[in-house]
Amino acid sequence: MPEALAPGDSPGLLLWRATLSWQRQITAVLKPLHLTHVQFVLLASTWWLTHIAGETPSQRRIADHANTDPMMTSQVIRALAARNLITREPDPGDSRAMLIGVTQEGAALAQQAIVLVEQCDRTFFGAVPDQGALMGTLRALAR
Repeated sequence: MPEALAPGDSPGLLLWRATLSWQRQITAVLKPLHLTHVQFVLLASTWWLTHIAGETPSQRRIADHANTDPMMTSQVIRALAARNLITREPDPGDSRAMLIGVTQEGAALAQQAIVLVEQCDRTFFGAVPDQGALMGTLRALAR
């Protein structure tokens, strides 16, 4: 039987605890905007792809960009469309695909939420003195 690590020595448990703490703070920041975390990620990704990258993304492209499950992405995109935050149009080149856009209201909300989330991130991750090492570690783990 392998030797058990103390909870404070288990990288997986520490990552789990850090992730839960971060998610609680993000959830609290987004609550007044009536956005869940996944709604924020998909709205912000759609806004970035359309307004910064200059794309007209498909739902699949947004799911790939956000690294989210395509079926869940479709459900969340529908919810965002129901709130008039995004638009869904059939792709003339692929009858199975939908092209996604951001409404003015959605763009304004995305930008407002991005500012709040980035402020939250700066506060949360500011506890780590070596930001370069932190970003390197997170990039390595995100692969």
